[in-house]
Amino acid sequence: MRDLLFKNALVFDGSGHPPAVNDVVVDNGMIQDIGRDIAGTAHHVISADGLALMPGIIDSHTHFDAQITWDPYVRPSPALGVTTAVIGNCGFTIAPCKPEHRDLTMRNLTQVEGMSLDVLRQGIAWDFETFPEYLDQLRRNGCVLNIAAYVGHSSVRTFVMGADASRRVATDGEISEMQAIVRDAMRSGAVGFASSTSPAHNGEAGLPMPSRLADDREMRALVEAMGDSGHGVTMLTKGAHTTIAFLESLAADSRRPVMIAALLHSSTNPQVVFDELEAISVANAHSHKLVGQVSCCPLTMDFTLLSPYPVEGLRSWKPALGQHGDALKAVLAGKDFRDAVRAELASPSHFRLFNGEWSKVQVVETASNANSVYEQRSIGDIATAQQRDPLDVMLDLALNEDLKTVFTALLLNSDEAAVAKMLNHPHSLVSLSDAGAHLTFFNDAGFGLHLLGHWARDLGVMSMSEAVRRLTTQPASILGLRNRGVLREGNAADLLLFDPATIGRGPKRRVFDLPGGAPRLTTDALGVVGVWVNGRCIADASGVHDSAPLAGELLTRFAA
Repeated sequence: MRDLLFKNALVFDGSGHPPAVNDVVVDNGMIQDIGRDIAGTAHHVISADGLALMPGIIDSHTHFDAQITWDPYVRPSPALGVTTAVIGNCGFTIAPCKPEHRDLTMRNLTQVEGMSLDVLRQGIAWDFETFPEYLDQLRRNGCVLNIAAYVGHSSVRTFVMGADASRRVATDGEISEMQAIVRDAMRSGAVGFASSTSPAHNGEAGLPMPSRLADDREMRALVEAMGDSGHGVTMLTKGAHTTIAFLESLAADSRRPVMIAALLHSSTNPQVVFDELEAISVANAHSHKLVGQVSCCPLTMDFTLLSPYPVEGLRSWKPALGQHGDALKAVLAGKDFRDAVRAELASPSHFRLFNGEWSKVQVVETASNANSVYEQRSIGDIATAQQRDPLDVMLDLALNEDLKTVFTALLLNSDEAAVAKMLNHPHSLVSLSDAGAHLTFFNDAGFGLHLLGHWARDLGVMSMSEAVRRLTTQPASILGLRNRGVLREGNAADLLLFDPATIGRGPKRRVFDLPGGAPRLTTDALGVVGVWVNGRCIADASGVHDSAPLAGELLTRFAA
């Protein structure tokens, strides 16, 4: 008797071909048979009439590196149809890490991960020092999802250079030490090497993330060390000074793919992202594999001026970084500071999160009843009504409320016609959920459900079959995941059963389940009936339960 039988499911196998109504048999965690009217019995029979069955979503851009050490259920991704998550993106990892660097590493993560230092201190289980030991810990503890892990540039740099990692370029000797760590990580099972050169990526008090201090010589040396393994992917979140031509040279020298983040559309500089995608196409025509990570979600962030992530990448905001209390308020109130911010915003840039689109910045929640009249109004509208500059309106409102006013900003990807073009680009990868990071700012962990429901079903920008392929087979192929991403006999039974008529993601809401009861944003699944990892059910329509089996595998062997 087999373990599981789906009867009459509309099967999207991940190939991009049209779906077909079939039965699917699962046994011992593998897909045993796919066909019509399969005879025999199973311990569990699911009547899937009217429902669709597809491979589980592969989320190639998550940041669960810290959370997974205290939460093997890596919420909220499993309930949102994800069966495999890749951690360590942008190089924001916690391994390797020497004991004397733990506090430094956590402080580096407070800004980019959107978690308080207290959450990280209470939550992270430091049962490792090296990257192989970190993988051993993940293997011992288990996870509800399959996990693949990048070795992260910032952690490697900190391991070798300590506090200097965020202050200077590396010496030849330090680069050699880093290369040895990367090679060891690849031998132990890393999926690749991840880094960031983005100016928006800062640690505590605005200190640059360590990878931002690396010169091209160091970057090339570490990517080539990864390539020595014969497998693996380079993942990099790029700043303006990192060119596609340089990244193509890394792909050429390492003979390995380079995944480039974050390609998002800016309404104030709309052509830049398409120029980058065209440069990626040219690289592929040269047989150098480059992939652009794009998002199917509008980038919307909640923030207060106590932690204003959307504007912290501005050069003019630097005087406020690292300031607290009255000192921070004094900076924000200063005319010279405000004039500098205004001047910078007057010069549009594709590489900033915020470009001064005040009509897309809204007051969500005020701290005082006297100011509640501003809630659900945009800063642009308030500024027009008051005949004042919008920057002054936002800063003065926040200062009046001890910087506790909650704002939301629609930053990028707001032009759906442009986003549709990006999603259908032959060298784009739908990604950038950032699950596990930016927990107080936004939550796009349901990106796959949004692609299936909003873009495929509602807008018809692509077929449902193509949407499934882009969430499953395509990332599995790029990452070298073996026996996953396609429904085929002998492959792992990572499955998502859903209602095509209702699939989607619900509105964001705030929960308080981080260590110490700290808050995070989450979203609920719509139309998800069940999720299986290696043949075991981990979620149903009500979400993931604490008793769900830790059915995931730590993935450490990849196709060349």
